[in-house]
Amino acid sequence: MVTPVLLTEEDFKITLAELRSLMEFRKSEAVAKIRELYGDIFQICKLLRTSPTKGITGTSSELNLRQSVFGKNYIPPKKPLTFLELVWEALQDTTLCILEIAALISLGLSFYHPPGGSVSACHADDFGEDEESGEAGWIEGAAILLSVVCVVLVTAFNDWSKERQFRGLQSRIEKEQRFTVIRAGKLLQVPVADLVVGDVAQIKYGDLLPADGLLLQGHDLKIDESSLTGESNQVKKTLTGDPMLLSGTHVMEGSGKMVITAVGVNSQTGIILMLLGVGEDTEEPKETDKKQKQPDNTLTKSEEAKKGSEAAEKKPAQHKKEKSVLQAKLTRLAVQIGKAGLAMSVITVIVLILYFAIQTFVIEKRGWTSQCTAVYVQYLVKFFIIGVTILVVAVPEGLPLAVTISLAYSVKQMMKDNNLVRHLDACETMGNATAICSDKTGTLTMNRMTVVQIFIGGTHYENIPEPDGFICPTTLNYLLKGISVNCAYTSKILAPEKEGGLPRQIGNKTECSLLGLLLELNLDYEAMRTKIPEEKLYKVYTFNSDRKSMSTVLKNVDGSYQLFSKGASEILLQKCTQLLDDTGTPARFSKKDRENVIKNVIAPMASKGLRTICLAFRDFPVGFGREETVWDDEESILKDLTCIAVVGIEDPVRPEVPEAIRKCQKAGIVVRMVTGDNINTARAIAAKCGILQPGDTGLCLEGSEFNKQIRGPDGKIKQELVDKIWPTLCVLARASPADKYNLVEGIINSNLTEERQVVAVTGDGTNDGPALKKADVGFAMGIAGTDVAKEASDIILTDDNFSSIVKAVMWGRNVYDSISKFLQFQLTVNVVAVILAFTGACFTQNSPLKAVQMLWVNLIMDTFASLALATEKPTETLLNRKPYGRNKPLISHTMMKNIFCHAIYQLAVVFTLVFAGEKLFEIENGRIAPLEAPPTEHYTIVFNTFVMMQICNEVNARKIHGERNVFEGIFTNSIFCGVVLGTLVIQILIVQVGGKPFSCAKLTLDQWLWSVFFGLGSLIWGQFITSIPTRYLWCLKEVGSTPLVEETEVESQDNTEIDYGEQELRHSQILWFRSFQRIQTQCRVVRAFRDPFDVHSLKSNKTEHE
Repeated sequence: MVTPVLLTEEDFKITLAELRSLMEFRKSEAVAKIRELYGDIFQICKLLRTSPTKGITGTSSELNLRQSVFGKNYIPPKKPLTFLELVWEALQDTTLCILEIAALISLGLSFYHPPGGSVSACHADDFGEDEESGEAGWIEGAAILLSVVCVVLVTAFNDWSKERQFRGLQSRIEKEQRFTVIRAGKLLQVPVADLVVGDVAQIKYGDLLPADGLLLQGHDLKIDESSLTGESNQVKKTLTGDPMLLSGTHVMEGSGKMVITAVGVNSQTGIILMLLGVGEDTEEPKETDKKQKQPDNTLTKSEEAKKGSEAAEKKPAQHKKEKSVLQAKLTRLAVQIGKAGLAMSVITVIVLILYFAIQTFVIEKRGWTSQCTAVYVQYLVKFFIIGVTILVVAVPEGLPLAVTISLAYSVKQMMKDNNLVRHLDACETMGNATAICSDKTGTLTMNRMTVVQIFIGGTHYENIPEPDGFICPTTLNYLLKGISVNCAYTSKILAPEKEGGLPRQIGNKTECSLLGLLLELNLDYEAMRTKIPEEKLYKVYTFNSDRKSMSTVLKNVDGSYQLFSKGASEILLQKCTQLLDDTGTPARFSKKDRENVIKNVIAPMASKGLRTICLAFRDFPVGFGREETVWDDEESILKDLTCIAVVGIEDPVRPEVPEAIRKCQKAGIVVRMVTGDNINTARAIAAKCGILQPGDTGLCLEGSEFNKQIRGPDGKIKQELVDKIWPTLCVLARASPADKYNLVEGIINSNLTEERQVVAVTGDGTNDGPALKKADVGFAMGIAGTDVAKEASDIILTDDNFSSIVKAVMWGRNVYDSISKFLQFQLTVNVVAVILAFTGACFTQNSPLKAVQMLWVNLIMDTFASLALATEKPTETLLNRKPYGRNKPLISHTMMKNIFCHAIYQLAVVFTLVFAGEKLFEIENGRIAPLEAPPTEHYTIVFNTFVMMQICNEVNARKIHGERNVFEGIFTNSIFCGVVLGTLVIQILIVQVGGKPFSCAKLTLDQWLWSVFFGLGSLIWGQFITSIPTRYLWCLKEVGSTPLVEETEVESQDNTEIDYGEQELRHSQILWFRSFQRIQTQCRVVRAFRDPFDVHSLKSNKTEHE
């Protein structure tokens, strides 16, 4: 009975509270409760006004009503931090706090005038200070506070925008999640958020259940409930044993139908998440009176939910992965630079204080009087501000910002290249990849399968024969029945979308090719399925990687049974003892006959790259199988089969794949094929793709042989045995998920190469999960992949195409290069600014760059530079070099040469201007001006020239591998052009309008042109640096490598991440300075990106493992 269109709340004879209470029970207890309260599950369907076969009608009014009564399938996320909260977090930065306090003290002292005393009486240098300058003493303190406010607002805005981007990405993913339901008798794919209580949903191998429900029909259904219970054993689901299906659990085997009974916050996952505080409970159950009548059950639910939450919390991570290689290197480098910056700032403050004390109290022989206390304290505060500002400039807190911007930008762009990144660090890890273990079907091939050859009736047809006259009708009938009922009923062939186009294949592509064969032979599989609906299937042995076959049992009217099976040809043929001859009669099929078929039919098909599938059947007499347990003994059921046919299925290689593999090989990445197909088929496809080259000594093995060769006499896997195989292995055929996992683990653990191998793996099946997690980067198929595979992956290929993996490699290498560009630029500025401030303090008791100016320089270095240099787009040239490697230093010899030589040029220019600028430009000497004196043209020229050199050096930093043309592709990056132009405009305003707050005096056109000239000199100097061979500068060392293994080995029992940065921080015990605080702030966003999305977006199809 189809649900009436016009429903009211009173029409539902079961309440939300009753459904929540029912879903608390498990196994036999649940079956007993259902029988006691409702009779059976089909009676519950009646109470929910839904049909077990046709589902609900699905009108908008009905959906709205069900959502209002039983809730929406949505768990509200945790409320994000507001902008003000992010501002408060940014204010927690320790160094900024020190700067704020110092600025406030300076501000307060500027308004304090000691009675009876004068500044001139306290320090001889101040005799030139005029009254206007004294009255304006508060400006510097206020300007520093204003600069701090700017830095805080920029930091908070960056965090806020990244959080918003992340939530937008998550929202987009959630909208793409779809699930198969039956509404008004039609199969529909609906967004997960639109599921309602009463929906009848189809579930299959690999699905992640999006709601709670009761089983209506199941075939060999096994569920992994470890996400709720913490127990790893798969739970078999049957109507009589355990019909309870829970949200958040995985379908590991089989298929079936369920009626949804709880969604959103009312589902078991929702209840646990609410207890953990993940969401905001906006949908309270309406039936509070009912819940009060059942206090025992409510208590059970609460206790069980808590137990589940504890299991979720206590459950150890599935795998142990090192923290991002780049993050580890950057954190270590930031700490090392921080130490140097801290030392320089402390030395600067000490030098300034000693200089002042000796000058005032020893040389001038002044005493410390009460009238001078405020003046002296003000000097000390200014020295302190200079020291803290040097620390602000020296510490590269822009590093994590650059990483986050680069990764976030790359992730956004990678979506356009069909890479949906689930874990942010996978993006840069892919740039270091040295090996890719790829599936065949759908990744290297088009996944558009067609039967092109058939062996039937004892004859091998290299082209599909005409429907009439060639094949016996009896054989055709077996073929029709065997394919129609022994393929998932969700697999079907639909008419082409456009006239003249190819028919659309819906569902499993191998099954679609078999259904296409029936249509080509003028056989109607839809009529057969109407005659034998899915509900009438007696027993289904679903496909899995162990069986490598699928079988279906039908119960005939007379009580006899008939089994149809399809699967890997050489495996299923071993179980056949008969073969249908040309008259459709079963004939004896001896071992010799079998060998002849393998040699003369299967081998030639496989050598042409065809996938070979055997179709067979078996009849059981009346009375067989009265004992239910008989059907559980697969060994005795799947034997003595009669072969109907062997088909050869063509799946053409994607036209772009050979070129993509050639690029990988050129980039130093070894591509291996790991497939479930016949070894001859795999070898032929590998040759077409370019994985196997003519004359290659590459190894091709079957999974069983590989498994034997890697195990010692005791049956355990030996790394030394794996090391003998993997370097030359090109193809692993008939591979099980365990074989794939062992191969990946063996390559990762190998010490044969100087650098540890970085392995990427593709997978689509549920059992590929362990290999995907073990790999450094796991790629799941967005179209053919199961939800379980997607959840275990780091990146989802939305087009299932190997060429998209090459794009991921390019983006990964681009991230690494972007960070290196930023480092080269920032460290040059760091070195020059710190040396300049330190030297100025030592020789003139004043820094040529004032506190506010250095904060502006810091802003150029951090936010603007990271934005400009971290958003460069990748080019094909990135694939012309080998992978960087896990232990390669961040700062190469070439980069050290650039940093060192550019610093020499900038220091030479700046020191010339500082110590001879007044003579060159015939202006007032800024060196002898006291701290409180008005801004001078002299030091304004120094500041302006310094900034011009940084703007031009930003262009130089675009190339880090010794390229001469630094302008190549500059106009393709609009962000870079905007940042450079914006920095220049703001600099002009600061110099010409900034005045006292920015310690700047207006410059003439002539002075501006000289500043720009010295800046452009950086570009010319850069060409000279490029001409110097790096090998001649042997004294320069590389910086920023990953710590040695001995240094970082951690003996721990739990599977926590190895964080090199944290170990270095603990080792150095420098926990308070700026970089650590900013790294914490930025890493919050990085961790947010790393959290696995609940991705079961795109269509998941049950796939026969390759």
